[in-house]
Amino acid sequence: RIERLRRLLDAEGLFDPRLKRPIPFLPGTIGLITGRASAAEHDITAVAGSRWPAVRFAVRNTVVQGPNAVPQIVEALRALDADPDVDVIVLARGGGSVEDLLPFSDETLCREIVRCTTPIVTAIGHEPDNPLCDLVADLRAATPTDAAKRIVPDSAVEQTMVADLRRRGARALRNWVNREQHNLSQLRSRPVLARPLDAVHARAEEITARRLPPAAKSRDFWQANPNASGTCQRDCRRWDQQRRWRAATR
Repeated sequence: RIERLRRLLDAEGLFDPRLKRPIPFLPGTIGLITGRASAAEHDITAVAGSRWPAVRFAVRNTVVQGPNAVPQIVEALRALDADPDVDVIVLARGGGSVEDLLPFSDETLCREIVRCTTPIVTAIGHEPDNPLCDLVADLRAATPTDAAKRIVPDSAVEQTMVADLRRRGARALRNWVNREQHNLSQLRSRPVLARPLDAVHARAEEITARRLPPAAKSRDFWQANPNASGTCQRDCRRWDQQRRWRAATR
């Protein structure tokens, strides 16, 4: 009967991996459906609390075997799925015989898991156990303890990772600053930036030389008049101002 139901649900596409909803990285509230005062409840709450102390639980205790199990589990599923504070729902039960785990292969329960909008994690029995609800759930955990580890991140590991990322980020920033300082030093060492007025002075001297009379361009003139450069420059500037004034008054 279970094998026929498996083929039916598979033919309808309920096992399709594309239907799996992602499990939140850090759920604020975990919905937990399990037996009252069960080892599964203790394992999940203890392990999850040790990994992330701020995690909260919304626990719904139900019968987990026998003819009343499916109606109670379905009712708890609907209640937790309707709760906006619940980020993920865990359906957990400890190990048992094949007959004890039959409610978790019920067609009604499997279809209800598919209809839920909240991600569902199943942790039924032990590793060899494989009820049908494991196939339609969004995540199957081998044991209740494994479910707690896969749902809740380890705060110590996350803090170590954050510290490592901060160190790597600081090192990358320092390397970038050093590289940019080196590039800037190279740019500043170039003659055009180290002595930016040299080109202007050279051009000014060239223009001055072109405006001097032919006699002033000879070497004998400069040797006889070592201070003539400044005088000639002043004369050239005065002549240029007069030329501009005449042009403006025409």
